[in-house]
Amino acid sequence: MIIAVLGLGEAGGLISAGLVAAGAEVRGYDPRVDPPPGVRRCGSDAEACEGAELVLSLNSAADAPQALAEGLPGCAPGTLWADLNTAAPAEKLALAEAAADRVRVVDVAMMSPVPGHGLRTPMTASGPAAGDYAAMMRPLGAEVDVLDGPVGAAATHKLLRSVFYKGLAAAVLEATAAARTAGLSEWLRGNITAELIRADAATLQRLLTGSKTHAVRRIHEMEAAERLLGDLGVPARVTRASRDWLADLAGDPDA
Repeated sequence: MIIAVLGLGEAGGLISAGLVAAGAEVRGYDPRVDPPPGVRRCGSDAEACEGAELVLSLNSAADAPQALAEGLPGCAPGTLWADLNTAAPAEKLALAEAAADRVRVVDVAMMSPVPGHGLRTPMTASGPAAGDYAAMMRPLGAEVDVLDGPVGAAATHKLLRSVFYKGLAAAVLEATAAARTAGLSEWLRGNITAELIRADAATLQRLLTGSKTHAVRRIHEMEAAERLLGDLGVPARVTRASRDWLADLAGDPDA
C-alpha cells in the first residue's frame, strides 16, 4: 500500500515511521522537516499523493486547506484523504466540500498524544468513508474507532473532550501556581491526587448537581478565591470563569 503523509512534524514523523515499520510504502512532504528513515522525500504535496491510495494530512488546521488544494492534482479519483488535524467540525466539513468528488475526505481525530503511541495512537473517524479508512489502517496496527456520523463528528467528540481535559489541566495549573506561592504546594498536590484517585461516576454527578444546588454559596467562595489569588499575584483566569458559570446557574437553575 502506498500512503502519502503531508506534514512530517512530531505527529506526522512518528506515524509515518510506524507505517514504514508496518510494511507500507510511505511518501512524505514537508518543506521544513526531513522525513524519517524509510519515508520517501517528495518535492510537493501533489508529488507525494501520486499513486497513493491513502493520504494523511498532518500539517495543521490552518495549513490543511492549502495542502488539499496542492495535493489534489496528484490524487486519483476516489483516493482517501484523511484529515488528522485538530480543527472545528465546520472546518472539517469545509474541507470535504472543497474536495467535492475528487477525493473521499475522512475526519480523523487523534484521541491521545502521539508521542509514546505513534501509529497506535487511538483515533476516531467519521464520514461516509470512515470504514474504508479503518480497513486500511487497522491491519497496519492503528487503533481506529468508526463513528456513525458525518465529517465533523470525530472532531466534535475530540473537542468536547478537550474542553473537559484541557480545562481540568488549566484549573490544576492555576491552583498549583497559587499553592506554590503560598508555600502549600506539597499539600495541594497530595489533595488533588487523592481526589482524582477517588473519582468515579458518582463524582461526575455530584459536580453537575452540586454546582446547581449550591451555586449562590459557591459564587461567594470563588470570589474569595479570586481575591486570594490576587493577593498571591497569580492570574485567576479559571477561578473567574468558575464564578461566572456559577452566576449563570444561580440565575437559571435549568442551565
